[in-house]
Amino acid sequence: MDIQFTALETDLVENFQRGGADANGQTPERCISDGSGLPCRHCLREIEAGAAYLILALRPFPDLHPYAELGPIFLHAESCPKYQINDGLPEILANRPLALIKGYGADNRIKYGTGRIVEAADISAGATDIFLTTDVAYIHVRSATNNCYTCRIDRVPSQPERL
Repeated sequence: MDIQFTALETDLVENFQRGGADANGQTPERCISDGSGLPCRHCLREIEAGAAYLILALRPFPDLHPYAELGPIFLHAESCPKYQINDGLPEILANRPLALIKGYGADNRIKYGTGRIVEAADISAGATDIFLTTDVAYIHVRSATNNCYTCRIDRVPSQPERL
């Protein structure tokens, strides 16, 4: 099974960069990076020292419900290229020793028993195992220490066989 890491959508990120309200109804805070490990959830790279960045509240779910977790994230304050699916393990995951991965059903609710803390090198294998052994629609990658949303993992749609 092939999987893909999915960053936040560009139109959502651009809305925040223009001052659009976050999940708490607030304008994102603008700061300058000191280069100390601030992961952008759009390009899935570290925000370099001296670059402007945003801090905002994100709820990466389409609807409100008890499992719709909300938390802080960082984004480049200026335009950055969206992480491309074929770029391999995102920099912001490779640069951290551990990550929390957990599955969600088609109803956007946590699938109990899927959550696990894995080493960066084992994220893809762990995600593949979750997809193969449970009824999971997608997986969130989160900080193992702070539970902040990092990115999403989806199944790569299967291609029809050619005859």
